[in-house]
Amino acid sequence: MSSSHRTVEIPHDELVRYRRHFHEHPELSYQERETAAFVERELRACDFDDIRTGVAQTGILATLRGGRPGPVTLLRADMDALPVQELNDVPYRSTRDGVMHACGHDGHMAILLAAARYLSRRKAEIPGTIVFCFQPAEEGPAGAKAMVEEGALENPHVERAFALHLYSGMEAGKVGIRDGPFFASSDRFSIALNGRGGHGAMPHQAVDPIPAAAQLVTLLQTIPSREIAPKDPVVLTIGKLEAGTTFNVIPDSAHMYGTTRTFDDSVRASLPERMERMVEGLCDAMRLDYEFEYSWGYPPTVNDAAMNDVVREVARDAVGPENVVDPQDLALWSEDMSYILNERPGAYFLVGVRGDELGAEPQHSARYDIDERALDAGFLMMTGIAMHG
Repeated sequence: MSSSHRTVEIPHDELVRYRRHFHEHPELSYQERETAAFVERELRACDFDDIRTGVAQTGILATLRGGRPGPVTLLRADMDALPVQELNDVPYRSTRDGVMHACGHDGHMAILLAAARYLSRRKAEIPGTIVFCFQPAEEGPAGAKAMVEEGALENPHVERAFALHLYSGMEAGKVGIRDGPFFASSDRFSIALNGRGGHGAMPHQAVDPIPAAAQLVTLLQTIPSREIAPKDPVVLTIGKLEAGTTFNVIPDSAHMYGTTRTFDDSVRASLPERMERMVEGLCDAMRLDYEFEYSWGYPPTVNDAAMNDVVREVARDAVGPENVVDPQDLALWSEDMSYILNERPGAYFLVGVRGDELGAEPQHSARYDIDERALDAGFLMMTGIAMHG
């Protein structure tokens, strides 16, 4: 940690208390009512200029106007948990069956809440205005998009935006930042192959959708491997395949469901046409009808170069230059912070959580936990960005 941050008293006990409270009381997307009520109580005990609640159902925006000139900066944390049954045997394990903070959002909230309370006592030192955004429904329903649509970036007019994600792929206390696209888009599709059912002993009298489905799974994989340039990562995954009811009956139809991921907007836009062309051709060849549905989800999360420079400058001061890294092993995850970064320049960065004993389990694991020293690094990053003019 650099010398300039040794003067910052890190509220480690408060960070841990907040994180463990949120971990014990997880709530799913758009159900974060108790979580939001807790955050609101803690914020109202401090000196904020404005607190807006009920934004996108359960979201909170707390505004702090500093005593020095500077930009309007939004700092965001997501609040929702996952439908996962926790398997950790710890005192702060989830108290709700089938619901768990398995992605680090409990830590995100703890960091932002502690930073907000700390900065509220130092308003005179803050350059510009800080908007603390506690966002619902990141895990699928696009709560960030809903908050933007309900005016989260106005009154005051946000000029730049930042968020962090705790990450088990890096050691606790390290900060990861990458130029350009950071996280991928995430879209969904469904395909129904409709034939004519019959007896398993008389396939010639039926139009069997199952062989077509088997071929289509393989055929679709030629899109990323043979139609897209190798420099452009693409994932096309069939996650669910349904057909038939028993061993000796050819079904009328087969259904498959999946996701596509990419960093590039033009590649993303081309995928539905490429996929449907293959579905249509296969069905023509095998005498099937089809239904193809493609649903656009989260766009790619793309960082602004100037805002990345802010993160790097703050990180070198907060955790030391030796702990600032460019992560190279990221999967094609998606993030609805992308909706905010589509509207305002900003940066999304990672804070490592892997320690000697905790933090190695991947996100969304039923055994996910963190080395809580990571909370200190996250706190220094959020307060450092807020104090950066």
